[in-house]
Amino acid sequence: MRIPFRFVALLGALIASVAIAQESYRPPAGMVPTEETAVAIAVAVFKPIYGADRIDSERPFRASLKSGVWHVNGSLPPGAIGGTAEAEIAQQDGRVLRVWHGQ
Repeated sequence: MRIPFRFVALLGALIASVAIAQESYRPPAGMVPTEETAVAIAVAVFKPIYGADRIDSERPFRASLKSGVWHVNGSLPPGAIGGTAEAEIAQQDGRVLRVWHGQ
C-alpha cells in the first residue's frame, strides 16, 4: 500500500502547526513576576501539605527574588520558637523547586 506524498506532506504540516500552537507565551518578567504571585503559588502548595490552619497561622508570607528564584517564607509571632513553611519557585516558569518546613 502506497501512501500518497500529498497526504504525508499534509500530515507533517499539521503536526508542525500543532507543535507551534502549543508554545506558551512567556512574559518578559517571567511567569512569576511579583512577590504577590510567588506567595500565592507557595500558599497554594503549602496548604495541602501542612494544613490550612497551620499555614494561616504563619502569615504574613514574604518572598525575595535572587538569581531568578523566589524564596518564600512565613512569619512567627514575636518570641515564638520554631520555623515556618518555605519554598523556592522559579521566576521564569513557576516551577516549585523545593518545599520544606523549618524547625
